[in-house]
Amino acid sequence: MATLANRSIAEAVGTALLVYFGAGAAAITLMIANGTKPATPFNIGIGQLGGLGDWFAIGITFGIVIAAVIYALGRVSGAHINPAVTIALWATKRFPSGDAIAYIIAQCIGAAAGSLLFFLTVGMDAVTIGGLGATAPFPGIGYGQAILIETIATFVLMLVIMGVAVDKRAPPGFAGLIIGLTVAGMITMAGNISGASLNTARTFGPYLMDFLLGGSNLWAFFPIYIIGPVIGAVLAAFFYDRISAE
Repeated sequence: MATLANRSIAEAVGTALLVYFGAGAAAITLMIANGTKPATPFNIGIGQLGGLGDWFAIGITFGIVIAAVIYALGRVSGAHINPAVTIALWATKRFPSGDAIAYIIAQCIGAAAGSLLFFLTVGMDAVTIGGLGATAPFPGIGYGQAILIETIATFVLMLVIMGVAVDKRAPPGFAGLIIGLTVAGMITMAGNISGASLNTARTFGPYLMDFLLGGSNLWAFFPIYIIGPVIGAVLAAFFYDRISAE
């Protein structure tokens, strides 16, 4: 097994790539749609160019980069690249506390770095128009509704992770592909509700950089993306252990 330092670096790099390409795709979509008239108040830019088609494009970008990170770095760190996944594995006694803390810190640092790199690549429009791809509930969606969809979507994601990556009985070689496609599907459906984070670090990076670079201050929504993903992931891990017990 790689050292904790090397595993933490892998988690930081993997999460940076997730945010740079995935959240970056959301920001680019908003920038493309800038200046067009929303069809409804529920439509704030994303969806202007084809409704669910835009969310599928964003989702599949996340899915591809997640698959790439899992295949590239999974043998080093396990490629959690998500604090909710790390917490769920810790809660089910699969991961030591010290390693979990190091992973979560690395994931958050990596997410912030990925968001900063996207800003340096695209420029200030990435902040003022694209919001660096930050997640927030869409118009008409309440706090509790956003938490609920984040919980459900992350439950599905973690359930898949348990079945294809954690369970030693799973056929080898498919984890990256299936997990990536699962994320793509969840984002396609849930994107226009809560932004479909499913990952506290994925939201943390754009929030921090938006705040530091003079963009929107969205911190009031941040508990949504802690509570929902963590509850969903932990419930899924315990549920899988219960139903798969022999």
